[in-house]
Amino acid sequence: MEAPYLAIPSMGVSAPPVQPPTGDIPGTLPSDNLSDILKESGQREVFCGLTSIVWLHRRMPDAFFLVVGSRTCAHLIQSAAGVMIFAEPRFGTAILGERDLAGLADANEELDRLVKDLLERRPEIRTLFLVGSCPSEVIKLDLAKAAERLNTQLLGRVRVLNYSGSGIETTFTQGEDNALLAMLPLLPSSDEEQLLIVGTLADAVEDRFRLIFERLGIPTVRSLPPRRSTELPPVGKGTRVLLAQPFLSATARALQHRGATLLSAPYPFGVEGSRDWMAAAATAFAVPAERFNAVLDPLVERGRRALEPHRQVLAGKRLFLLPDSQMEIPLARFLSRECGMELVEVGTPYLDRQLMAADLALLPPATRLSEGQDVDLQLERVRAARPDLVLCGLGLANPLEAEGIATKWSIELVFSPIHGCDQAGELAELFARPLRRRAVLQLS
Repeated sequence: MEAPYLAIPSMGVSAPPVQPPTGDIPGTLPSDNLSDILKESGQREVFCGLTSIVWLHRRMPDAFFLVVGSRTCAHLIQSAAGVMIFAEPRFGTAILGERDLAGLADANEELDRLVKDLLERRPEIRTLFLVGSCPSEVIKLDLAKAAERLNTQLLGRVRVLNYSGSGIETTFTQGEDNALLAMLPLLPSSDEEQLLIVGTLADAVEDRFRLIFERLGIPTVRSLPPRRSTELPPVGKGTRVLLAQPFLSATARALQHRGATLLSAPYPFGVEGSRDWMAAAATAFAVPAERFNAVLDPLVERGRRALEPHRQVLAGKRLFLLPDSQMEIPLARFLSRECGMELVEVGTPYLDRQLMAADLALLPPATRLSEGQDVDLQLERVRAARPDLVLCGLGLANPLEAEGIATKWSIELVFSPIHGCDQAGELAELFARPLRRRAVLQLS
């Protein structure tokens, strides 16, 4: 095993089918709403879960993410983040060499040595995540035992956690779900009344949400993941969970098992979704309607004004959403209801009926939904429909552009601050931009 490759992961890699999360709650939606969903299983074009490190390491500056993988994993991370290798980012790759893969070297012994060298070099690290990859899982390297062993050796100095970011098991946004799940056993127990926002947000967006909730009179608002990995929020019967991201199925259910209550709401994309999302919290904490309207109405009006110039570009345009980020259903709801786009097909890597219930209920009745992916079959439907815009992963964007079909990269939506009424205009602009660019090119 070679020394940590301090780089940063990928542009469009293929991965096998992702297994849906366990614990899907039946009966959340009427069965006839879901009976026409097209379920596909075949070749997929998605990022792997390692990609989530790119936004998680920015969120928690006192944490370090050490991928145990190959040179391909290292190059993947570096390409996705675009950070120079000498910039000392807060993640790296312990590269498995040929001797490790062939079983000729003791990978655990080498990993212990590398971790100690890393901590001597980076004494500011307070939480170390050992992140599994396809290579480490293929050779059955038990990172859970490695984390346990290192926690004993490094007791009081650093906390070591592990989770899987392997493309064998995850799409790229599920990496965050696995990382948060690894942190949950460390959360203290408390029945204190609080609102817990779950899912990584840009700091400025989170600050804005906290200010709004403070003005609504909600006394205690915390976040998971926290801005410091050692300042973990408590959880218990008084916790009301509001998901900021739609790809946190396992984390949501684990919090419920700890006694927390999961609030049902559309996700905070666009004006309508953001207002309803905050209304769910207001209802849970008995905020008077007059106070809620006084706080939210100016934000809603400003958000709608910001949307208008982009709506003029998007209205009437036909949109095809390929499965990639698990954000497709809330985005389709926003683009259909607030931007006037026509939904040709809405694909998602997997459909969690409970977490998507509020957004599904707001989609147009005749919307075609697909779960899973068979790339060839979906591309045939895209070519047959000739939509004005396709939301897809990077691996499919360039081929579709070459065929004259405008695309929007789905991964850009994960990295961009798109949550909340204040960001509704920016979110719509991300979709209007490729259409404006294509119109300019056609005129030139």
